[in-house]
Amino acid sequence: MSDKATRAAEYIPNRPEDIVVWSEDYLGYRWSDDHPMNPTRLDLTMALATDIGVLAGVELVEPAAAPDSELLRFHTSAYIEAVKRAPSQGPALRDPDDVVHGLGSDDNPVFPQMHEASAMLAGGSLAAAREIASGRARRAVSIGGGMHHAMADWASGFCVYNDAAIAISWLLDNGFDRIAYIDVDAHHGDGVQAAFLGDPRVLTVSLHQHPATLWPNTGWSTEVGTGGGEGTSINVPLLPGTADRLWLRAFHAIVPGAVGAFRPQIIVSQCGVDSHREDPLADLALTVDGQNAAFLAMRDLADKHSEGRWLAVGGGGYGLVRVVPRAWTYLIAAALGREIDPTSALPDTWRERVRTMAPSVDLPQTMGDGGDVDYPAWDGPGGSLAGTDGTDRALERVDSAITATRRAVFPLLGLDPEDPRD
Repeated sequence: MSDKATRAAEYIPNRPEDIVVWSEDYLGYRWSDDHPMNPTRLDLTMALATDIGVLAGVELVEPAAAPDSELLRFHTSAYIEAVKRAPSQGPALRDPDDVVHGLGSDDNPVFPQMHEASAMLAGGSLAAAREIASGRARRAVSIGGGMHHAMADWASGFCVYNDAAIAISWLLDNGFDRIAYIDVDAHHGDGVQAAFLGDPRVLTVSLHQHPATLWPNTGWSTEVGTGGGEGTSINVPLLPGTADRLWLRAFHAIVPGAVGAFRPQIIVSQCGVDSHREDPLADLALTVDGQNAAFLAMRDLADKHSEGRWLAVGGGGYGLVRVVPRAWTYLIAAALGREIDPTSALPDTWRERVRTMAPSVDLPQTMGDGGDVDYPAWDGPGGSLAGTDGTDRALERVDSAITATRRAVFPLLGLDPEDPRD
């Protein structure tokens, strides 16, 4: 380990209220050998976090698989039974009902022990929720979670059981009645939004690639919730190519004001990292530095509004070797209150591990990408920021998204959409 990395690892000893939930059983959530969501990304993340010192002195919390009684908080009994049954049917003998439930598609192929592996991911997010609700933890992270596309009765977007929706439901029944969910995955957090669309106790915020350009083609700024939950769904659609500074401009123009108005008792964050500029399935342009800035911003919001209570889960991210392990090592560090110098070299032990698994991958040299996270603050519609022609066009597009979202939802939260102070 380099001197800088060694210094980065010399943290304040881990406090008992900051925890990491992890099980080797997370690695059983494996769709197929060539599926883009490969659990290698989880294994390499934990290895990197260990080798660079982020997990030094940390006792990992081992979860149990979520029982059916907890899965039923969001999912139907027919769907759960279909998930259990599907692997035994075989591709040619699949029950017709499985197709209805989204099982066996190209995105969601049937795999052995599908129910057990999926229930384990949900159990991890439940364990994190329980640790926080009990007061034993202030912050908790489970990188195996974040299956935000799963719907009540069908698998969707590589997601079987919606762990975030299940954990939020559990929190609502165990002392919390104001929960903010913030989703920074490149894909819209449609399943969690659907779960709480009409529930005024849950604020769902999603910053994602514009639905006209990326599946699941939802998450327009006009989606603001229904009935008693009107004003508690917030969507920030950003065009392809949006990079760190302007992505962070959009985040800070909308999320802090909305969260402050909602006054949550806990923040739940879906921290998908397919927003990275190298991700093969999306077209945003963040660096790991920008992603880390987002993680820290969400943690700071929890410190400011929720007495530090922050539950962070993983999600998307298909740069399995070059991107996800670095980004989620930053996430784990954020949850543990530890710092990583972005100029730290990747540990030799971790690089050697990767060479044995993926010898053709050209690894980055440092933990950071050298991204610019010094974002220009939004200063209202028609603000004065100027730059090159290209910057102006990108700025105009981002500011159009900011303005559309603020005008759609801020009045419903008692905020002035035109006033940058709100």
